[in-house]
Amino acid sequence: MTRPPQQPRRCVVTGANRGLGLEFTRQLLARGDRVVATCRHPGKAQALNRLAGEHPGRLHVLPLDVAEPKSVAQLARELPLLAGLDGEDDGARIDLLINNAGVLHSGERFGQVPAANLDDSLRSNATGPFLLTQALAPLLVDGDTTRRGATVANLSSGWGSIGLLEAFRTPSYAISKAALNMATALLAHGLRDRGITVLALNPGWVRTDMGGSDADLGADEAVAALLAVIDASTLADSGRFLDRRGGTVAW
Repeated sequence: MTRPPQQPRRCVVTGANRGLGLEFTRQLLARGDRVVATCRHPGKAQALNRLAGEHPGRLHVLPLDVAEPKSVAQLARELPLLAGLDGEDDGARIDLLINNAGVLHSGERFGQVPAANLDDSLRSNATGPFLLTQALAPLLVDGDTTRRGATVANLSSGWGSIGLLEAFRTPSYAISKAALNMATALLAHGLRDRGITVLALNPGWVRTDMGGSDADLGADEAVAALLAVIDASTLADSGRFLDRRGGTVAW
């Protein structure tokens, strides 16, 4: 059951101050959806705050450090109070959660990978999204035979694929994205009975601060493709690792 294109969604996007998160926010707003966009330092998120001014009442910007459990708990307390998430018949609910926030520690070499990099990457890229989804689970819309349930989209990476591994590169990022893939599979099982779809998505190599200027894709192209995959997904896809064309990525 695909989402009717005219039906506005209530969305949460993490890491929305730049890159893919900012572009997800832009494109969701352009569709008419309502968005809660989070980042660690909202006061410094100039582009995001400009968007909020252009879309009063439909974009709310809230602080979130996904690696900090206290910050996750605070967001879970605040979301039900937002008018932007109020449904007409079922209160504050979430139709789409995009776990985009993450970190990449560049320049790592074998024999010189700091434990702090691994700890930070796992907390930001894997355990953080898992705990956030768990905390927001009561707000996720249930699906049944008459309506589509919520979708949780975890932004993974081809570097998190064990099957595609060809070289020793950025281990803290690769390990944490592989862990995010397992978190996706676990969440899919945990939320399946409620009709909620959970996906791991590989956007490809994208021109962002993280991806660099030599990357293959613009953020606008990558996000448009990923939203098409999200739109086309069903509960049967829950727990899968998909690329921007909807193809299966090797675990």
